[in-house]
Amino acid sequence: MGRWAFLGYICLFCCSFLSTAKGSRWALSFQPGMLYQYHYALAVQLDSMAGPAPPGGWLRAQAVVRMHQLHRNSSGDELLQVQIQDLKALQEHEGAEGPPTDIALNKEVQAELQKPVFISWSGGKIKALYGDEKANTLITNLKRGVVSLLQLQLHSGTIVEEDASGSCQVTYTVSNHSIVKTKDLLSCTKPKIGHASVNKMFGIQWQPSSRSLYVVKDSLLQSVLAEESHALSLVLRSTTGIKISSRQELKLVSSTPGPAVADEQNLENMLAGTEGQRHPLAIASLPFRRSCTHCPSLRSYLKTFDSQRANMDVSKAATTWKFQRFIQMLRSAKKRDVLQLLKRAPEEMLPFVVEAAVAAQTVPALAALSDFLDFSKDPRSLLETFLYAAAFSPRPTKELLTLVLDKLDGKQMAPEVRDTGMVALGSLVRKMCQQQLCGLQEVEHSMETILTGLRSAEKEHETVTHLLALGNAQLPNTIPTLLEHAEKGPTAVAAAAISALRHFPAQHITSEVKKAMRRIFHEKRKSYEKTCRLAAAEILLDNTPLPMDVINILLATHQLETEAATFLLLKVQSSLHANHHPARKIMNDIMRDPRINNYNHFSKAGISSSFSGPLTVTKELLSTFGLDLLFLEGGLLRKSVSDFSLLSHDWHLRAAQVTIEAQGIESMLGENMLEGEEGPELMAGMSAIFFDVQLRPVIFFQGYTDLMAKVLLSTGEPTSVVKGNLLLMDHHQVIPLQSGLQAVIKLQGGLGLDISANMDVNIWEQELKTSINTRGSITIDFQAELDAPFLQTTLRSQSEAETSIYFDTNLRFSSSPVLMCLQLREEQVPYREIFTISTSAGNQSSTIRKGRQGTLPAREFALHQANSEMCHLLLTAEEGA
Repeated sequence: MGRWAFLGYICLFCCSFLSTAKGSRWALSFQPGMLYQYHYALAVQLDSMAGPAPPGGWLRAQAVVRMHQLHRNSSGDELLQVQIQDLKALQEHEGAEGPPTDIALNKEVQAELQKPVFISWSGGKIKALYGDEKANTLITNLKRGVVSLLQLQLHSGTIVEEDASGSCQVTYTVSNHSIVKTKDLLSCTKPKIGHASVNKMFGIQWQPSSRSLYVVKDSLLQSVLAEESHALSLVLRSTTGIKISSRQELKLVSSTPGPAVADEQNLENMLAGTEGQRHPLAIASLPFRRSCTHCPSLRSYLKTFDSQRANMDVSKAATTWKFQRFIQMLRSAKKRDVLQLLKRAPEEMLPFVVEAAVAAQTVPALAALSDFLDFSKDPRSLLETFLYAAAFSPRPTKELLTLVLDKLDGKQMAPEVRDTGMVALGSLVRKMCQQQLCGLQEVEHSMETILTGLRSAEKEHETVTHLLALGNAQLPNTIPTLLEHAEKGPTAVAAAAISALRHFPAQHITSEVKKAMRRIFHEKRKSYEKTCRLAAAEILLDNTPLPMDVINILLATHQLETEAATFLLLKVQSSLHANHHPARKIMNDIMRDPRINNYNHFSKAGISSSFSGPLTVTKELLSTFGLDLLFLEGGLLRKSVSDFSLLSHDWHLRAAQVTIEAQGIESMLGENMLEGEEGPELMAGMSAIFFDVQLRPVIFFQGYTDLMAKVLLSTGEPTSVVKGNLLLMDHHQVIPLQSGLQAVIKLQGGLGLDISANMDVNIWEQELKTSINTRGSITIDFQAELDAPFLQTTLRSQSEAETSIYFDTNLRFSSSPVLMCLQLREEQVPYREIFTISTSAGNQSSTIRKGRQGTLPAREFALHQANSEMCHLLLTAEEGA
């Protein structure tokens, strides 16, 4: 019985093998001497995601596609002629009454559409495409879209194949006579066109899909239904975006006797025998660039430049829109015109022009800047404007980095300019590496410049500057250098090194980094100033902390001074209430232990505080405000940190962080120092981080003499932290649709920012007042273009908003306890949105606009209950005085 069963299995295996072999020989084919006629239908829609926007519309087209075999070689490869005939196009607006509108095609377009293309085709696989290489790009792309429907395979599996979309990974699922083809559009590779911001938070979220259904009977393609969709929106605001839907249908109508197959065996001779020029063409669609007839020209602008005097208030949206228009002009301008603009610009407008030239980042614009800027003569403010504009660039290029290097290399310049250049260089290095350009010679030279400057620094502030530059660069191989300075350097150097380490993402805060931070916080090798110890503790708490680290930090508060302990405990409590904090779960688990979470630990009576809370919460974005205040034991403010952060899609961005430090005031006021403790030098200063870029620290005063001079000569004007325009969003993306049509997505976001800070120390009244004033405007221009041979559509969304945020700190330390009031308020926020749909089809064009505007009410943020009570006491006392 076993013997017969064995023979049965052998027979079954043989039958299966023969069946499989037969299936592998069964393949798609177009029979010689037959003419196949298919009905082709195309429908494409471009629509806005925003509710108030005008409704989109459909482009519909239908045609007859004729195919026949010209030649078949011994390997089974077929040369097919594919021809589009009788194409009719319609335009249909959603919500519009009446029938769709016919799109008139001129004779040239009709004639070119009917010219055939040829494909080398083998059982469903397109091996080559031939046609007229001088033909209209959009028309040839449309033909590529039709030909792409012939790209398929008859067995299930995942492969990489090429069609109009590019070279993409596709998955086939075969069942009976149907074949489902799913294309992963995110995997498609094609020639690199366009650009994107390095910071993904200021970019575009793209969600594409593609699915095709094939029906095959008797080795002949019966029908194809291909559907494709693209949803593109701002990462920070999903309602600002567009939806593209594309649907192709190919259906067999008839197969009739047609032209006979030629006897010629040579493919080149076969093609030469056809009418017109036949050259190999790329299977993937080629990019098409619209010609702009109404775009602003710098040369035209220069003709009337002397009579144009624009308001340069960077906090106004009108200025930010002008900044974006300047960038567009400069991107198409020649060097001599840019240089002429720089030379003719009035003094108050020159920083604006320099910022626009840096943001344009074209070779002519950068060459003009290179000729114009003189680092040995020009005003310090203008040179710093150039360097910060480079540091904030959303996608710096090799040419921009080369220009900055050239201006810094071996030149005599003011120390402040060189310091600004170093921190800018660090930011450029990080962004170049984020673009996978770390291996460029210019990037390596930049890092060597920073590291050489660090090794040769003779003054403390020079060391601090180069450490902050390393923090901006965020290269993991510099962490050992930062750790060495953090552990061994004097207070200012150690603080700068730890601050630089806090720039690094969590994956780079390794066990070695944490060991060093433990040694600093617990003072295992030497004593450290309290701000250094607290900063080290924050690194341990903010980067996937170990439970033992949290416990040890909490237990160590018993040995800390009251104010430092209060600050640290409130930092832990603030983390517990922040849903986004990485250590929240661990801390919650630890707080269940009554040996840790008890009155003895959390009853410190200091006035230091740490607070963090949400400002704005949307589906895509969480914006938070945090405030840290560290006081000395005598009640004087040692350090304040105000932080505005953005969290979106697992990305975190420090949008603005301003730190104000003061030391040595207690000794000047006669406060008792601890025995043996050396009094610190009298000093007050400020450092700031904007959009993850550390700026050069600013010193308000250093030493008693400097303080007195600035008190006597003070104009009362605040110190400017940052003022200017920057290009926040810069995205250009070309999407070749499978239908052969092209979609182009453009995004530009401009930011005008004016931030100033002030510290007022009244020695006689024993008062300290600090203020940080932020005024700004943001403008976003988002547009999508759809290009077809017979229609061009543009959907555009323009948004703007203006805001003013004021943060004031008022301390009176003449009384006990010290009175402290914190006030954070925002003025009214006017905003406006305009939606535009423009269509050009044949000799007709139309534009539809719709918009909305409004004003968000002013608001004052209640930070916490204790602060509200203290503000009431202090402000009541001031009113009564």
